[in-house]
Amino acid sequence: MPASRPKRIAIIKLSAIGDVLHGVPTAVAIRRHFPDAEIAWVVEGRSGDVLEGHPAIDRLIRIPRGWLASPSQVARLRRGLLEFRPEVAIDLQGLAKSGVAAWLSGARTRIGHAPPEARECSWIFSTHRITARQTHVVDRNLELLSPLGIENPDVAFEMPRHTRAREAVEAWWRAMPLPDAPAVLNPGAGWTSKIWPAERFAAVARRLSQQHGIVSLVVWGGNAERLAAEQIVRESQGAAVMAPPTSLAELAEVARLGRLFISSDTGPLHLAAAVGTPCVGLLGPVPAARNGPYGPGHVSVEPPPGIRPDWKDRKTDTRSMLAIDPNRVVEAAAALLARTAAA
Repeated sequence: MPASRPKRIAIIKLSAIGDVLHGVPTAVAIRRHFPDAEIAWVVEGRSGDVLEGHPAIDRLIRIPRGWLASPSQVARLRRGLLEFRPEVAIDLQGLAKSGVAAWLSGARTRIGHAPPEARECSWIFSTHRITARQTHVVDRNLELLSPLGIENPDVAFEMPRHTRAREAVEAWWRAMPLPDAPAVLNPGAGWTSKIWPAERFAAVARRLSQQHGIVSLVVWGGNAERLAAEQIVRESQGAAVMAPPTSLAELAEVARLGRLFISSDTGPLHLAAAVGTPCVGLLGPVPAARNGPYGPGHVSVEPPPGIRPDWKDRKTDTRSMLAIDPNRVVEAAAALLARTAAA
């Protein structure tokens, strides 16, 4: 069994941005339970940007995507982990590469998911395999803390504030100019199956303007999302404006300034939820109960029963997102606005 009060704990959650954010409450719970412990996080590429400056994380061990195919990168990760000398490694990812990373840490206690949550035989690298009983991925990650004596912890994200990013956002915010609290629309998604059509975002922007007098700010990243954002602004009839390019830290501050955030199941949605912005999540191929914006201050809109694809087709089937009616999204946004006004 693990030490009663481990001094060094390594968390392995490599990617993607939304999945990394789902693991943040695990780090917070460890910090609260073991305030003197040193916590490291192993993460790939740009996904680590959302963890920079987090008060629950003492050390970020960043590795490039595709590291497992590079002997030099494997050796580099091994050196970094051995230098940290964790007593406990927690594999939140449940993939072969995250299992290898946990094993490379040299930790005597390696905690991970049991199948089917653990895939690609990743469980063979774990000394403690925890069967998932909860539904949402945030809660499933927290279940991995039970061998450390942490049961049913309070869920908190405690995301850091970024002073320089806030100043940069406020500078272009004033120059546009924007109202104090627009609705923020995010049309991008990591999977094609999670993309909601740009013309429907434009329809939502028009309705929010007509019914609530709200301007919408469209955020984006990359060329494909820029084109979608331009289409939304063009078809919004003056109800939406386009944000400039933003870093993840700047996007977090944009979300904090927004009145609500509307997006499909992707990293920016979960970032907005983590910083406390009321969110309308558009959950098509993956159920909201599993992947929706976490917490009671959000609303998820899903397709009618029977439209959602089988799990094996979740990355390719686009019917479920097309089955989400803009009217229902506007109704969800109106409910959040009413709730915020009452509060």
